[in-house]
Amino acid sequence: MSHQERSENNQTQAVVASPSKRFACWAVHFYTSLGLPINLLSLWALTQGDGTLFFCLNLLAVCIDATDGFMARRLSIKTVLPQFDGAKLDDLIDYLTFTFLPISSLYYLKILPESYWPLLGLALISSAYGFCQTQAKTEDAFVGFPSYWNLVAYYIFLLRPELWIDASVIIFLSILTFVPIHFIYPTRTVMWQKTTLIGSLIYVLLLLYSAFGSDNSQRLSAAYLSLTYVLYYWIASGVHHFRIHRAHQEMTSQR
Repeated sequence: MSHQERSENNQTQAVVASPSKRFACWAVHFYTSLGLPINLLSLWALTQGDGTLFFCLNLLAVCIDATDGFMARRLSIKTVLPQFDGAKLDDLIDYLTFTFLPISSLYYLKILPESYWPLLGLALISSAYGFCQTQAKTEDAFVGFPSYWNLVAYYIFLLRPELWIDASVIIFLSILTFVPIHFIYPTRTVMWQKTTLIGSLIYVLLLLYSAFGSDNSQRLSAAYLSLTYVLYYWIASGVHHFRIHRAHQEMTSQR
């Protein structure tokens, strides 16, 4: 099907919406696009060598990304504005927010030595591959490592582990992008969702305290404590993937 045919097909599927609802849908797209100027400010923070400001702005961009999808689904935005691809806009901003700028911060904040640039390039390329996969997401999960490079960069910035640990983590997660493991989608995965969302809120609070806390030892304690949620996320993702794999096997055996 040609691009023109797809466009005509989308137009026929459009619902007749009131001007107020169309305005609300465009407002959601504008809300999503706010991630772009925020990322521009975070880039400025990098040029000033201000890591704390950079990661705080990055967190703000993540909060927008975490909430715009809920708004879009509530408004059935795809049927009201079928001529505008909000998912494409979201992916464009997400690559900047979750991958390109955080990976760049490891270089420009001099967190990693210049000799590590090939590893950073590997992370950028693997993440780009993940974003371009047509099956990068299911209805309730990410397939492959979901490019949370902003969190990786933040922990490296805050905890400053040994360089060999940094390299091992970057290589491992880059490879994991190509492995079709189903990682939970906190706002969509039904399994343990209440626990996941409450844990996400506590996790964000711990990250904020680790950035703004007045006592350095307490800030580090908050950062280490937040890793318990990271562990929970990996365990929950493993359980979710196992359930999907088992369900697929049962369906295959019944055919």
